[in-house]
Amino acid sequence: MDGIQQVALPVLGILAAAAITFYAVSFAELREKSFRDLEDDSGNGGFESSLSSRKRRARRTADKDAKP
Repeated sequence: MDGIQQVALPVLGILAAAAITFYAVSFAELREKSFRDLEDDSGNGGFESSLSSRKRRARRTADKDAKP
């Protein structure tokens, strides 16, 4: 029983650290994406023409393609 605890405790600690790291990185990426979207949407405050929407869509797809 003591041997199992000596193995299980570090494994559980590693799994907990991995889960915390995963959630921290995920939330950081969500926050970064929301700030990027906020910057994109802060235009003239009114309705945007279809041309600017197309430019924004093209920029987003280019950003997605540029990421490895």
